[in-house]
Amino acid sequence: MKIVILGAGLLGRLLACELARTGHAVEVFDAGGPQALDSAARAAAAMLAPLAESAVADDSVVKMGLYGLPRWREMLSKLKQPVYFQQHGTMVVWHRQDQPEAARFAQLLKATQTRLPQVLPLQTLDADGLKQLEPGLAERFHQALYLPGEGQLDNHQLLDALLFELQQLGVALHWHAARQPGDFAPSPTPAPDQPDWVLDCRGVGAQPQWAQVRGVRGEVAMLHAPAVRLSRPTRLIHPRYPLYIAPKENGLFKIGATEIESDDLSPVSVRSGLELLSAAYTVDPGFGEARIVELVAQCRPTLPDNRPAVHRIGARCLQVNGLYRHGYLISPAMVDITLQLMQGDQSVLAQQFEVSVSKQCAAA
Repeated sequence: MKIVILGAGLLGRLLACELARTGHAVEVFDAGGPQALDSAARAAAAMLAPLAESAVADDSVVKMGLYGLPRWREMLSKLKQPVYFQQHGTMVVWHRQDQPEAARFAQLLKATQTRLPQVLPLQTLDADGLKQLEPGLAERFHQALYLPGEGQLDNHQLLDALLFELQQLGVALHWHAARQPGDFAPSPTPAPDQPDWVLDCRGVGAQPQWAQVRGVRGEVAMLHAPAVRLSRPTRLIHPRYPLYIAPKENGLFKIGATEIESDDLSPVSVRSGLELLSAAYTVDPGFGEARIVELVAQCRPTLPDNRPAVHRIGARCLQVNGLYRHGYLISPAMVDITLQLMQGDQSVLAQQFEVSVSKQCAAA
């Protein structure tokens, strides 16, 4: 089949690779360039932490995250370029004055474990247990929560590796070429110059055709801090500035926290930058000598219930959107749901993960 994909962010690239590998002729149109600088997928820490995210997400997201961890290993193994992937768990720490907030967080995770016994149970660490897993934290923290089995990957490496894969697979890539579903007339019967399917993965860019999509601003710092010795993603519990620190290769760290109900795409504010960097410094003073590689802000595509959904537009056009802050966590599940919907009216995975799939509606 001839398939058009709108949007070359994370979901668009993953779908294009999966479809091209199975022999379909794939074309990708994107409003930006090949480096995905305007994509929410680039401004992310790419943590794969279903239990940690259960504190702010419902069980359907957790289930998709659990499904995605082994699926990520499978998808990454097919790429010709290496992508940093780690599954050493998540560490959660807090300062003494924030003990009540940490207790509340732990109760939320324990409630998730009760509802979803397939989640690996969290472990409560004392000073000695923390020192064994993260010696660099033991001098400033005397207790922690450890969430085994959680992971992360390097999103910049992944986007580059997917781009290389698309080029090797012969996918037609159209950069700086914004398109919308109404520009095409997909049909089950062959039509000259028209695709068999259109998949709209434009995120916030699809808002004109999906009014419920909104942008939620997030800000991320990338630091080069070779003196910091964190070996796994670490979350700092704080009532006002919850923080995550994701160590990548070669002394690089992704640091984020902010989540603002706004579609503002202006640069990172001084206040947000100070909050991010100051909170990171309290976790490890080694960040005081770090070098700021980049400070980026981007808007994550979000639906009213903060859950992903699929819209059918016409007979052979699917809009997939609303991945919110969970893009890397749930994208493998959303890829497989989309592929199932292209094969029939129903998706077993969509039902399993309670992902909304609308009935066919008029073309936009």
